[in-house]
Amino acid sequence: MSSFVGAIAVADLVKSTLGPKGMDKILSSVTDRGQITITNDGATILRSIHVDNAAAKVLVDISRIQDEEVGDGTTSVAVLCGELLRNAEDLINQRIHPTTIIEGWRKAADIARATLESMAVDNSADEEAFKLDLQRIAQTTLSSKLVHHEKEYFASLAVDAVLRLKGSGNLDHIQIIKKSGGSLRDSYLADGFILEKTIGVGQPKRIENATIMLANTAMDTDKIKIYGSRVRVDSLAKVSEIEEAERDKMRKKVEKICGHGINCFINRQLIYNFSEEIFAANKIMAIEHADFDGIERLAAVTSGEICSTFDHPELVKLGKCDLIEEIMIGEDRLIQFSGCASGAACTVVLRGASNHLLDEAERSLHDALCVLARTVAITKTIPGGGATEVAMSLAIEKAVPSVEGKASLAMEAFAKALRALPTIIADNAGYDSSELITSLRAAHANGKTTHGLDMYNGCITDMVELGVRESYKSKLQVLSSAAEAAEMILRVDGIVKCAPRQREGQ
Repeated sequence: MSSFVGAIAVADLVKSTLGPKGMDKILSSVTDRGQITITNDGATILRSIHVDNAAAKVLVDISRIQDEEVGDGTTSVAVLCGELLRNAEDLINQRIHPTTIIEGWRKAADIARATLESMAVDNSADEEAFKLDLQRIAQTTLSSKLVHHEKEYFASLAVDAVLRLKGSGNLDHIQIIKKSGGSLRDSYLADGFILEKTIGVGQPKRIENATIMLANTAMDTDKIKIYGSRVRVDSLAKVSEIEEAERDKMRKKVEKICGHGINCFINRQLIYNFSEEIFAANKIMAIEHADFDGIERLAAVTSGEICSTFDHPELVKLGKCDLIEEIMIGEDRLIQFSGCASGAACTVVLRGASNHLLDEAERSLHDALCVLARTVAITKTIPGGGATEVAMSLAIEKAVPSVEGKASLAMEAFAKALRALPTIIADNAGYDSSELITSLRAAHANGKTTHGLDMYNGCITDMVELGVRESYKSKLQVLSSAAEAAEMILRVDGIVKCAPRQREGQ
């Protein structure tokens, strides 16, 4: 029973952030000079808190997996698992064995999955209808985020970006850049890749039909670098000779690079003045210190490969793009790569009043991009607004009378936990959850299976007409992960502290 406490406490912590009118949390860092993060993203909150309870760590883990696998539903999975454990606690107090509860849960989970499958709709054959589904899924995902007042605009950005991937699902081709200033409405989707670096002095600022070499090599010769040895000289002229030898070595290296027939060189490391001068003389654009993430993305979108040696030009795969130019965003200069070899490449430029707003907008957009990418791969969609949860709970309750033994009580508890999700959503919006949920159950019992909660008007309505859609994959992942995690915690009858690992010689 003690293992339940931590898991239920974690679920209660994030419960208030659920739904379109959920509240936000301020996360204050203890170590990083009091830096704060304002968010209602379940995965971000749970990743940031220090958890000592073993069962609570399971909830943190399933929320992280949900974020990696789907992107959305990170709060729902933690809350559903917590509600399952809360109801299991009542059953255990009634002297029902955990294995009996698990048996009932498994039967209920199978019924819930079958119900979810029956409610799913696949419009992938109709391009326009599927794009509308994607737009509605993105709006539903963003409706509970900080950017909800611009959800239509950001949903369009996310859908356009994901459709450019042509089903690949590789989100590395979509870059997000944050620039403070302006309003969220000033954000836009730019073609190609934008690198937050500057072009070298005296080098061309615009190149058409660019041939790009991506490298990770040392290009610094301003200082003599002799490691692991001591050099004695009897005059400064000898030092000058050593420096000249270093410069000559670098000159040959740069000439080899220029011999590849390129007009743009991008290096992971620094490029010092001497190398820059040679590149400028050869009218080659040189960009230094493209960080590891930047150069990896560039390699992906330009279809080039990162190289470190330059003796065999025939083995080097160069990147291609139609245009490289310097652009201004706000007061910052950036480099834009347009018409990349990978046509999927694009950049979302986020504008906003403050860094906290931009950080939360980035998290919100990332969630939308992830869930859309999964929906493009698994194209089924379902109605949102708590419609599926109520439908699954009614299907389970309908099957309860045909089940013998105490497992039927566990099935009722599973149905009650599912029904708790729309109840919490209504409570967070400040409405009378008892009245709304009973009305919703009555509507579903009368065959209105697509009805759900309209949290902007405080009533129940048809989710298809309202345009509230969710990803089938996301909801299925929430159901499966929460049930498996709750079952895992329920099987625990004791927490054992392990002895520290013995070190050699002790």
